[in-house]
Amino acid sequence: MKPIEEQTLVEKLRTRASIRRSIKDRKSVQEGKPDRIANLLDEAANEIERKDNIINGLLEHIEMLKGE
Repeated sequence: MKPIEEQTLVEKLRTRASIRRSIKDRKSVQEGKPDRIANLLDEAANEIERKDNIINGLLEHIEMLKGE
């Protein structure tokens, strides 16, 4: 794992979600229930990643159009 200073926001969100899910003292872990905040962190990471992919695709398309 990269040092936290070198991680992207998406990586930090996913790492934190994973940490929350692994803490045995957490009520949701003890009860075998989903951790709603960890799920929200994963959802946020997925949405950021999705939008980053859209932006990168559009930037590539713009560069391609410039070259024509």
